[in-house]
Amino acid sequence: MQNIRVKDIRILLQGELLNGSEQWLVKHAIYYNRHDLTHSNTLIFVNRSDAVNWKEIDKKGPSLVISDKPSTELKNALANTTVIQVKSNVQAYWKFIEYYRSLFQIPVVALTGTCGKTTTKEMIKHIASKDWNVQASVSSKNEPRQSLPYLTGIDETTEAAVFELGLGNTGNIKHQCMIYQPTIGIITNIGVHHLDGCKNLEGYIKAKSEIVEGITKGGTLIINGDDENTKKVPLHTFKGKIITLGIQEQADYRASKIQFTNNGMRFVLQVLGEKFNVFVPGYGEHQVYNALAAIAAVKEMGMTINTAIAHLKTYKPMARHLEFSTGIGECTIVDDTWTNNPTSVEAALKVLDTIGKGKKVILVLGDIKRLGNFEEKYHREIGSMVATRKIQTLITIGKRAEDIAKQAVKDGTNADVHIFKDVTGVLDVLKPILDPDTIVLIKGPMSSRSMIEFANNLKDK
Repeated sequence: MQNIRVKDIRILLQGELLNGSEQWLVKHAIYYNRHDLTHSNTLIFVNRSDAVNWKEIDKKGPSLVISDKPSTELKNALANTTVIQVKSNVQAYWKFIEYYRSLFQIPVVALTGTCGKTTTKEMIKHIASKDWNVQASVSSKNEPRQSLPYLTGIDETTEAAVFELGLGNTGNIKHQCMIYQPTIGIITNIGVHHLDGCKNLEGYIKAKSEIVEGITKGGTLIINGDDENTKKVPLHTFKGKIITLGIQEQADYRASKIQFTNNGMRFVLQVLGEKFNVFVPGYGEHQVYNALAAIAAVKEMGMTINTAIAHLKTYKPMARHLEFSTGIGECTIVDDTWTNNPTSVEAALKVLDTIGKGKKVILVLGDIKRLGNFEEKYHREIGSMVATRKIQTLITIGKRAEDIAKQAVKDGTNADVHIFKDVTGVLDVLKPILDPDTIVLIKGPMSSRSMIEFANNLKDK
């Protein structure tokens, strides 16, 4: 965080000093009860309703409390805690956010999408970090409550930033964009997820569309021109630059001559009337889309396409993202237990269509969560997708995933189908049929520690 004098914060927020000194520097910022207080010199926004542990705050002092609590409560602060009373804590919070973001005139990328956003974000971070000091969100920790620490992670040395936007409910993306004020926005794709919070697919598309209004004036929006749901995002009010990515359709950044090769994908990128040969580590057509988005983003940030392509070659795919390893009996394990939704399942199956040719294919599929009233519908659709493929063994784990198996059987799959409530007994079914000619895809939700552990047990240690 760029250091700010306490007195300057008081003047900015038009607050009243009730306790302590204002002649010191704030170096961190948190919201009380949302973030851990781990450092001294921390600004802490405290809501009127919060029960405050003044001893804990004072121990980490000097600390700065900003609050709209009554003076009688705020005067309980100890000597090492500075207290500034404001009329509205919410208004003070947003005024501070706006001020802090205005200190930095740097490219800020914000990404959303059903699949690929974490990978694309990591690609952008990897490419950009070769030349610039980059602030980025961590892994897929993208909840709105993380936004304040991520924003204040920008300081005077930061040259670019890239943040992943989490979506659980309508309004989440709007909220995060108000904090980050991105100059570049990316929608990787829009599939099906979080229908419990957004009610239905239309609500989910609307929630994803919030990024369009969240991009700063004159900014850039990068979208997947092939994605049918993304085509439903209203763009008529967007005043900035729109960049399209594509494989099937004509696009500003278009990939052709796509090939599976050792440890990744090769393709020809056509952009601005030129052609470039690109290699991206990691398998799948979806990985090509991720690479297109990353290259387009860093180009908008100021990097040449040739430099971006050169840096992309050294990117290392994330763990449990279609991660290949050798398993029991010298079989091939494809661990895809990072996330689980209908779009990512389809992407994984498409990878198997190529990688699994000539092999015995085993699918181990777990529950898909957060589909609201549409759980049965989408699990059955996956069962139909499985039934059209050459699968030797289908194993489902969990109550919801049972519908995948039932639909696959109904649609006439030739696979040997096994239904399990949990991972108990699955290894006993698999061990006798694992050999060097077998490939096993394990797809489950990141919240399922048992499936992650099961995948690890299958790998040859």
